[in-house]
Amino acid sequence: MIPSDLVDLSRLQFALTAMYHFLFVPLTLGLSFMLVVMEVTYVATGKQLYKDMTRFWGKLFGINFALGVATGVTMEFQFGTNWAYYSHYVGDIFGAPLAIEGLMAFFLESTFIGLFFFGWDRLSKGKHLLATVLMALGSNLSALWILVANAWMMDPVGASFNFETMRMEMTNFWAVLSSEWAQAKFVHTVAGGYMTGAFFVMAISAYYLLRRQDVKFATSSFRMAALFGVVATIMTVHMGDESAFLVTRDQPTKIAAMEAVWDTKETPAPLALFALPDQEARTNHAEIEVPWLFGIMGTRSLSTPIPGINQLEAQALERIERGQKALAVLETLRQDPKNESLRAEFTSLKDDLGFGLLLKRYTDDVQNATDEMKKAAAASTIPQVAPMFWAFRLMVGCGLVMALVFVLGVFFSVKKSLAEKPWFLKLTLMALPLPWIACEAGWFVAEYGRQPWTIYNVLPTHLSVSALGAGEVLASLIGFVVLYSALLVVEMWLMIRFGRKGPSSLGTGRYHFEQK
Repeated sequence: MIPSDLVDLSRLQFALTAMYHFLFVPLTLGLSFMLVVMEVTYVATGKQLYKDMTRFWGKLFGINFALGVATGVTMEFQFGTNWAYYSHYVGDIFGAPLAIEGLMAFFLESTFIGLFFFGWDRLSKGKHLLATVLMALGSNLSALWILVANAWMMDPVGASFNFETMRMEMTNFWAVLSSEWAQAKFVHTVAGGYMTGAFFVMAISAYYLLRRQDVKFATSSFRMAALFGVVATIMTVHMGDESAFLVTRDQPTKIAAMEAVWDTKETPAPLALFALPDQEARTNHAEIEVPWLFGIMGTRSLSTPIPGINQLEAQALERIERGQKALAVLETLRQDPKNESLRAEFTSLKDDLGFGLLLKRYTDDVQNATDEMKKAAAASTIPQVAPMFWAFRLMVGCGLVMALVFVLGVFFSVKKSLAEKPWFLKLTLMALPLPWIACEAGWFVAEYGRQPWTIYNVLPTHLSVSALGAGEVLASLIGFVVLYSALLVVEMWLMIRFGRKGPSSLGTGRYHFEQK
């Protein structure tokens, strides 16, 4: 059996790397298309103000982009170093979108980011705008291919297990690319990034307005960001609803943990606004519910039940017993691969093969696994409820506050009363961390809620790791934390330095610190 400390350390290393990386990604996604909007306005109106806005916010975008690349590159190498069996087992499918991302999207993004920064005096207005559009498109295409790969981990369509090679193999690339999960994940993630970029511009602009610094520049930036944020919020809410529907349909254990549903409730199920989940007693304390809401949102019907944790665990036990049989048939089939009756029997059982593999966490002799081992394996298919329950509500809560700020920002901008609302400007500035908290909480729910699987219902996490020593993984984990923390400090220093100077950092002679 694979040591549990090795699995835990490998998971922790990848989780920390991903969470550091995603401190930079949403802002890159959001600012990229905000720059497009700003430059389109400049080209359409010819006003120098909008060119300066594009250049200044582009400078902050460039700082964030560079550090995002630095933290992202190592993640792809980790699949080969820390998750070797995972890479072997599903590399035929998972590797394809990552390769396309590297060959197409990343190079597109990197090429045109250079033209964006160095082409202002070398390209015409139209050509520079085209470079900015292609830069933003490259950023979003990078996200697309990575999220296609991640969506496949959530819903492994377009692939089939080959018993001769003992690997998952791609059967339909289009199914992988166009899956509902890929579409929902991409739009939901980039929309969250757009909200992050918009809120960032609003918060920094609020800082300038509070200091009476470059008021016209700040007011225009704030107004544009608020409008952009409202549109992004609508996209995020819509795709969040779609994501909830897909999770309810395809990942019942995740949704049951998110909503702390211990037993199947009468349809349509109520939504718990507040509760204190008790994993040991399998109940909720101090629960406050909204009737019908969960059933309607999760299933889009009034009669479709949402199974509870106790029922899902019983179903998992049945699938584990079928998976145990699948492993036995697989072993025999590999000795006699042309046996048609064995092929037919394995085909009827192979959807539960992954559940049989769960037993390898408890014993190498799967066929002689005890009832206690099977029950433990079934229990492991349910994520810890309290972290899922509260992380999801933290994400939603942050999103609601951001939505309110966006709407108020548009309202005060239209009324031309921003400068008269210091309380609102202070609120906006203090709320700056909310987009990142929401993004990190959302990814925690998505990834932690998939456990114990790397590929949902197909490949358990404990079988996916490389044959490394726990000490090696721990050493690299410490190294990554130190390095990425240093990079984060560097970004914060650069952002604060240029953010305080504002458009004066452009050296045009038109702004606050240049007129002293």
